[in-house]
Amino acid sequence: MFGGEMCGIAGWVDFELDMNFQLGVLKEMTKSLASRGPDAEGIWHDSHAALGHRRLSVIDLAGGRQPMEAGTIGADQAVVTFCGEIYNFRDLRKELQSAGFTFETESDTEVLLKAYLQWGEGMATRLNGMYALGIWDRRRDELVLIRDRMGVKPLYYYQTQQGILFGSEPKAILANPSVKRRVSLNGLREIFDMVKTPEQTVYDGMYEVRPGYIVRFSRKGLSKEAYWSLQATPHVDNYDTTVRTVRDILSDAVNRQLVADVPVCTLLSGGLDSSAVTAFAAKNRSPEKIRSFSVDFKSNMESFEVDAVRGAPDAPFARELARHVGAAHTEVLLDSSELLDKSVRDKVLRALDMPSVYWGDMWPSLYLLFREIKRHSVVALSGEAADEIFGGYRWFHNPAAVQANTFPWLTSGSARYFGGLGLLAPELLGQLDIETYRKDRYSDALKEVPVLPGESATDRRMREITYLNLTRFLQTLLDRNDRMSMAVGLEVRVPFCDHRLVEYVFNVPWHMKNVDGREKSLLRAAAKDVLPSAIYNRVKSPYPATQDPQYENGLREELAELVADHNAPTHALLDMKKAGALIKRTEAATSQPYNRGSLEATLSLNRWMSEYAVDLAV
Repeated sequence: MFGGEMCGIAGWVDFELDMNFQLGVLKEMTKSLASRGPDAEGIWHDSHAALGHRRLSVIDLAGGRQPMEAGTIGADQAVVTFCGEIYNFRDLRKELQSAGFTFETESDTEVLLKAYLQWGEGMATRLNGMYALGIWDRRRDELVLIRDRMGVKPLYYYQTQQGILFGSEPKAILANPSVKRRVSLNGLREIFDMVKTPEQTVYDGMYEVRPGYIVRFSRKGLSKEAYWSLQATPHVDNYDTTVRTVRDILSDAVNRQLVADVPVCTLLSGGLDSSAVTAFAAKNRSPEKIRSFSVDFKSNMESFEVDAVRGAPDAPFARELARHVGAAHTEVLLDSSELLDKSVRDKVLRALDMPSVYWGDMWPSLYLLFREIKRHSVVALSGEAADEIFGGYRWFHNPAAVQANTFPWLTSGSARYFGGLGLLAPELLGQLDIETYRKDRYSDALKEVPVLPGESATDRRMREITYLNLTRFLQTLLDRNDRMSMAVGLEVRVPFCDHRLVEYVFNVPWHMKNVDGREKSLLRAAAKDVLPSAIYNRVKSPYPATQDPQYENGLREELAELVADHNAPTHALLDMKKAGALIKRTEAATSQPYNRGSLEATLSLNRWMSEYAVDLAV
């Protein structure tokens, strides 16, 4: 048996209120997260604290119920509500047993709780996993919130006059009637600029626990502290040792993350990252076959056209890798009309609690892919984060982007993929002043980058670029994965986010990561012996996007309805002349995602403002 689960957590601490009379609200907060945890619900409370939990059973299906209490006999000292997986919980359990602790379940939740009783918040530094947790320490009347080092699992909080609310998603906090749904200019800037500012959210007064941080709340107030951050250390290994070390850590991370008491699969695009994960999974699972899933669009299979970033469809590569490692492979083929389905788009919005301004059709297609996978598996391993760690994106290799005085993905070569501002009214654009906001956020980010004395100018700059990608770009992708998978009760694990791998590769000099001039050449070398040559040599290709003009037509029809509806909440925010021109745009034979950004951003903003009744303070 193995412990842990994906789920939704929520809680409310207030030193002026009696929680015995607030349980109805706490239940609503918890219930809002039902899709994250469809298998069970739990509520715990005492006079000033109440914790909620929704469970998706993955490990110790019988024994891991939450919230969970622990302490000495007759005196429960702490209670936890926890979302995630602790991959090294068995090692920790042995350590705790030797310190005199006994265990009633096989779950990692109980290990986590007793680790807290033994080591306090210091236990966070011992964890290998993805996690977001709230612990109510009854000895000190203190709430402790902890988030994993890379921010794979989300965790939000909101201070009230005398207390604090927290939850896995904004919706849990928004379900409390004391919360104002107010969005100011900074909230809109976070929506429209493709940079995720740590801790900031769209909603005024609501914050995220920063990855690698502990947030405490007691009668003394709120405090925050980092228990982990990226450090600059000298890299002493030669190239061969470096390749071998990367291979060993990645293989071990995949192996740890395969453990579950439910069916496990991999997400396989046929690209380097997902292929490496699937190949190591197949090797570690042998002789049992690993299941794998890929996604594409029916129209792409029939009439794929090369675009600026996609040189070939994924399907032949995914099939090749599946054949090579003996995976039981399934191709999920989507129809563009499904992406326009109102119920699907409602589910995407409800999962996000904010507009899906970037990656347009990728949101509904990911949701549909995960919904299909959930019919066969409960856990899926993803190749996410390899590009940020190993330097996979084009902007790592474009001198103009590397030297630009801004986030490299927002330079001319890549910015068009994140262009959602095109239909906003000039007055609003002036108020937003995205350029200044971005400049300030870039300056803040650079100040955080650790310095290695004596490092070459190239290595110093590439360290900065990597840091920006890991802390400001990757977060958007991890959020996307988490929300779309948890919306259907599927757990997605991310082996590349193993902190041992991130720490090690962050300090590898750039010439070793880029040894043959190809992107991710260090990862290629580390996975070479488990990959067929077609995958080993494949150039990076992003997640598939539909090229079907009928999809864009559907969006334009929706925009025409919005323009005609003077009560539409975004009506006053748009440049009607540009919107009218876009509606009349001649249909192209192929619809490209970078030409649909403003269209999709506007429609998503309108749906969000309608459904969430936000007070826009602009």
